[in-house]
Amino acid sequence: MRYRREYIAGGCYFFTVVTARRRRLLAHPEALSLLRDALRHVRRHHAFQIDAMVVLPDHLHCIWTLPRDDDDFSLRWQLIKRYYHKHTAAEKPCWQKRFWEHHILDDADYRNHVDYIHYNPVRHGYVLQPGQWPHSSFRRFVRRGFYTPDWGGADPRIPPGVGRE
Repeated sequence: MRYRREYIAGGCYFFTVVTARRRRLLAHPEALSLLRDALRHVRRHHAFQIDAMVVLPDHLHCIWTLPRDDDDFSLRWQLIKRYYHKHTAAEKPCWQKRFWEHHILDDADYRNHVDYIHYNPVRHGYVLQPGQWPHSSFRRFVRRGFYTPDWGGADPRIPPGVGRE
């Protein structure tokens, strides 16, 4: 059976994007800066909203909302990866060819994936609480009242199957 992506104009999607051979490419400040530049560059030409995001040394997770009249998240990822590849001094290739996406179905699904994103650094053993990880939208969610600052210090009970590595 062949995998088929679900393209929905104005859709909200959870993504997992992994570095090639799981290299710790994103562990360096220059790499994080370049990733930010790539995202900014592509957003200028192909709008999308980054709702939540976490960047770990060898992968990232994020939730995007696309414009109402646009469904092409694949083009955006292609352009982000290409920009990064073109501007980095890192060993090539930088990224796995594919990425994983999930169309967010409803508010509960959104909440579960936001939780998954923010708890991911704890899950991988980088920190003890999500608020300790610097490369995450967690603090923005705390400021908005979505979380308390100490959320995730114990297992936040993320449902099985939410998110994907």
